Amino acid sequence: MGFISSEDLQWVNDTLKKIEEKMVPVTERNRNKIPYTTDESGRFDDRSDKKEICWWTNGFWGGEMWQLYKLTGNDMFKEEALQVEEKLDAAFLNYNGMDHDAGFRWLPTAVINYKLNKGEEAKNRGLLAAASLAGRFNLNGNFIRAWNDWGDGRDTTGWAIIDCMMNLPLLYWASDVLADPRFKKIAMAHADTAMKNFIREDGSVRHIVGFDPFTGKFDREYGGQGYGEGSSWTRGQSWAVYGFALSYIHTGEKKYLETAIKVADYVLSEMPETFLVPIDYRQPKTDNLEDSTAAAITAGGLIEIAKSLMGVYSVKESDAQNDNELNIEDDKERAQKYLAAAVKLLKALDSHSCDYTLDRDNLLTRGSVDYHGNGHHMAIIYGDYYYIEALMKLNESALNVF
Repeated sequence: MGFISSEDLQWVNDTLKKIEEKMVPVTERNRNKIPYTTDESGRFDDRSDKKEICWWTNGFWGGEMWQLYKLTGNDMFKEEALQVEEKLDAAFLNYNGMDHDAGFRWLPTAVINYKLNKGEEAKNRGLLAAASLAGRFNLNGNFIRAWNDWGDGRDTTGWAIIDCMMNLPLLYWASDVLADPRFKKIAMAHADTAMKNFIREDGSVRHIVGFDPFTGKFDREYGGQGYGEGSSWTRGQSWAVYGFALSYIHTGEKKYLETAIKVADYVLSEMPETFLVPIDYRQPKTDNLEDSTAAAITAGGLIEIAKSLMGVYSVKESDAQNDNELNIEDDKERAQKYLAAAVKLLKALDSHSCDYTLDRDNLLTRGSVDYHGNGHHMAIIYGDYYYIEALMKLNESALNVF
């Protein structure tokens, strides 16, 4: 497609080469792990034991390995991806650990494995995960419940979160594989509810919304991982930008692309000149707290919006349920705006927030879990995954995981 300049393409390829040179020795010394973050010496931890196998990020190391395998052809990366997939089988036996993040765990592992190799075991794992996710659907409110009980007295029965938009492709995939519309209809019902209840008029996004689980009525919003109620947690905005773009790609429903664009335009209106993304777009201006993971995810979502506007994806006419004035056939000028922003985000990460040395295992250095907690400016595995994925999207080598 060649949608970025030759100069930018050279930068992408050079950056991916640096990543390859780092990740070969990093992966060699972290065989058979499922990492989430690093210790004080910069070495990956391991979340693959029985106690932590359900941790929500446990699919991203496998996804990173598949992308690196596609990039390099090195079988070590494939072997590591497969070991993650096999270890995740233990999560199926833990009901309380099977939450809305099934997509984050099995899309980058079992589903991508099935797409590549058509193995029945991978297909079975992906479908088990999809069935579990579909089982979380609340018919009263048309939403997918986020979490099970945490044992701390909070009632999360009616809670849904914006992150779940990124898990819906697991349901779209299951419908395609089984030729069964149930999964797709659940995904679209949740997307419609999220569009109505999470997206504010100005394009900013709520993180957590509580519904009455018996009537389905909107109850309240929660501050979640952002600065507070009514704020604008940046990773939540990124999940919305990317997630609604994916729902458009999977359904042809233009309202989802419109929603992704609405949030993207809000994000770009709040973006610092440095393109170094804060934890919350509404945090105090005196704060210097950043979240490099939000930057990487936003970049990936902006690229998907641009590709959609350029007509890269073929959408079946029968999939389109509505019509509106959005021209998605050849809107190259708007597409270039989003592509340019994605490149700026990734270049800012490359120059300011990446560690390409061989001594430390992580790539991104300034990821933040939330605003008020202690997890600031740290390594987080999904940051690395989305950084690599976005770069590979730009040179058209990325595997289509979501």
